[in-house]
Amino acid sequence: MPTLHIDHAISDLAVWRAAFEPLREVRRHAGVVRELVRQPLDDPHRIVVDLDFDTIEEAAAFLGFLETEIWATPANSPALVGSPDAVILDTVISADLRT
Repeated sequence: MPTLHIDHAISDLAVWRAAFEPLREVRRHAGVVRELVRQPLDDPHRIVVDLDFDTIEEAAAFLGFLETEIWATPANSPALVGSPDAVILDTVISADLRT
């Protein structure tokens, strides 16, 4: 399962969330099947987002959408600081070690 992994600096988590959360249907329509948002414990000005897709093509298309429609326009990406680092990952190993 391909994952679009995004790591970027933010100025304010509440402002970032207010922009991110209303786009849930946009993400779903683009093929996102699972989303996971994390923040480093020692850095409240950084956010890490993993968006899972069924296909690499969907992940690549959504990355293009983010680059041209969201991140390129400050009004569409409030709280974003600088340019996000984004990469499409493919799972090599996945294991639940609790079992």
